Amino acid sequence: MNQNVINVVFAGLGGQGVLKASDILAEVAFAAGLDVKKSEVHGMSQRGGSVSSDVRYGGKVASPMVPECEADYLVVLDETQVPVNEGRLKEGGCLIAPSMIDISRLQNPKSLNVALLGALSARLEFPRDWWIEVVKSSLPAKLHEMNIAAFDLGVESMK
Repeated sequence: MNQNVINVVFAGLGGQGVLKASDILAEVAFAAGLDVKKSEVHGMSQRGGSVSSDVRYGGKVASPMVPECEADYLVVLDETQVPVNEGRLKEGGCLIAPSMIDISRLQNPKSLNVALLGALSARLEFPRDWWIEVVKSSLPAKLHEMNIAAFDLGVESMK
């Protein structure tokens, strides 16, 4: 596993699953034996306002906050949040946005967060089965099939 610190910023609106997506990545990185730090900014999230969550992982992580202009990955769950957050990406960083996913292929639009995790996973070095295990442990059993399909759609979108 790469021991360099990887910085991932998740951004979206309240109720879109920004925090759930960041929790899943943090758990996958922790399962890999990496040092993981996570922070959240809720704002007016209960009213559909902006929400962001930073996840940093690697050999040794000092702070949970991704420094400005240093995100390796920016995962945005709502297109309106791209211009608000794109300044957080470092030069050459990777933007993963809803426009990359064919939403009509999702069984439920609420699984977009997991589809975008699938897209992110295609760029990271964690095995698929680790992701699926954490997705399953994070969501009720009745949602597993739908979310695994969404995850795989996200992976496919990066090919």
